[in-house]
Amino acid sequence: MSNLLVIIQAPSNAPMLRLAKGALEAEAARRGLSLIIKADADADPAAVWKSSSESVNAVLLSAIKAPAQPVSTSVPVIATELARVARETGHVLDQLFPDNVPAPAASQSASPKEAAESTESKFLVGVTSCPTGIAHTFMAAESLLRGAKALGYTMKVETRGSVGAKNELTEEEIAKADAVVVAADASVETARFAGKRLLETGTKAAINDASGLIKEALALEPSAAQSGGMKMPPKKARTGVYKHLMTGVSQMLPLVTAGGLLIALAFAIGGIYAGDNEGTLGWALMQIGGASAFALFIPVLAGFIAFSIADRPGLAPGLIGGMLASQIGAGFLGGLAAGFFAGYLTSLLNRKINLPDTLQGLKPVLILPLLSSLIVGLSMIYVIGPPVKFILDGLSTWLNGMQEGSALILGLLLGGMMAFDMGGPVNKSAYTFSVGLLASQIYVPMAAVMAAGMVPPLACALAANIFRNKFTDDERQASKATAILGISFITEGAIPYAAADPIRVIPCTILGSAVTGGISMVMGCKLMVPHGGVFVLAIPNAITQGLAYIAAIIIGTLVATAALYFAKRPLNQMNKAVAA
Repeated sequence: MSNLLVIIQAPSNAPMLRLAKGALEAEAARRGLSLIIKADADADPAAVWKSSSESVNAVLLSAIKAPAQPVSTSVPVIATELARVARETGHVLDQLFPDNVPAPAASQSASPKEAAESTESKFLVGVTSCPTGIAHTFMAAESLLRGAKALGYTMKVETRGSVGAKNELTEEEIAKADAVVVAADASVETARFAGKRLLETGTKAAINDASGLIKEALALEPSAAQSGGMKMPPKKARTGVYKHLMTGVSQMLPLVTAGGLLIALAFAIGGIYAGDNEGTLGWALMQIGGASAFALFIPVLAGFIAFSIADRPGLAPGLIGGMLASQIGAGFLGGLAAGFFAGYLTSLLNRKINLPDTLQGLKPVLILPLLSSLIVGLSMIYVIGPPVKFILDGLSTWLNGMQEGSALILGLLLGGMMAFDMGGPVNKSAYTFSVGLLASQIYVPMAAVMAAGMVPPLACALAANIFRNKFTDDERQASKATAILGISFITEGAIPYAAADPIRVIPCTILGSAVTGGISMVMGCKLMVPHGGVFVLAIPNAITQGLAYIAAIIIGTLVATAALYFAKRPLNQMNKAVAA
């Protein structure tokens, strides 16, 4: 029996390490190899091998980034990255043991039909969705397609972005799929995947390790189906409050964007008092943008938060609670409270109310909406609404009357949050806070947040072109696309750079974004729309203090770029450190 020594440099809790070890153990058992695996987060694989006393026939050295390939070895040695070990285990061992290549798994006695099925069944489906439906949705889809191809699978991914569902899955495609991967940060209906292997995760996990997620999905057991042909969706843990909030935000954003731009156009056409001159075009635009779109966004936010928690029965009480929050002056804080209260209340009533089978159909269309709407409505008017209105009024007064010192601190905080996780919960918290204030006609935080969100991709793109010896060829080639994402206010464009070197890149971008947010707040820049990047500058009155706003973005980008120069090491030094 041949002996294989595997030395891996990776943290013991790294998901890729677990995948690689599992793949190696399975492949070694199939080939009849004796496997020795040593894993250490700090030790250099080559040094561990040189000090080892094991008598082996081949050696595999691996780390997150490929170690240096040893020369003049007495036994076959391969040094490669850990992702390749997990993804291409068989191919790696073929190189180490060319005389021990296993025969195909299908037996010679297999029928032609069985052989055909074994080669044609490698098909996967997936769904991706993020709160804004702009960046993470499509980055996750692309990563899943690459991961499936690397594993020898064909895959179709449905993207549920800001323009609706694209590349929609058919019943036939779902039926023939070996597994389903739903990578979403907002609620996605999964009932159609009942009876399939289903893995639910977030978009960031799919972007970072698509191959690992696909392997995990393929290892799951198919979900059970109810008797009588009615299939239940797989029971997977939800991501809780954050996911419900992001579902509401994703449905609300188009209303805020359209309403804000229409209000800005009304000001451009009819002046600051456009809404007072009834019958004019400016007045009409204010009716569409302010009196309609902006009036709807809090009810929609609350309604879809409740929908995410309690499904369709939660939508009506959520919408009603959100509308009441708007009418009594509780604003977006009241909308948040109404949405979560309506959702969890409806879910509770659904579990507690038991009816005969003949009356079950009344629950979702009559009993639950009626009871939930009644309780939520009365609570918003008499219990929840008044104190929330008091809190919102106090917040509005403080924000409108901020002095330079407090404005700077808030700007630094919001700006830093935008770069902290580049589209994650912290980023979305700052963004949601600023968007919600638009309903109260507080526009300064929104400007700071959008300006700060542009800095990370712009700084990474600029640094990759100026300090070329500190970035890989792939990073330099991607810099043009990253810069476009940056000026479009898609902070996620910096994720590949942050993922490759998080300890150095993330603090630098936080510094630059915080500077930008602070300058924007101190200068009193106001932004009336929640998205669009620098392109909103072309719309009259969409932003005030335009020159100061541009200056804030440029200064923050330069600060982050300079920080990257001092923090990032040249690639040749990094390679020497790995090989030492």
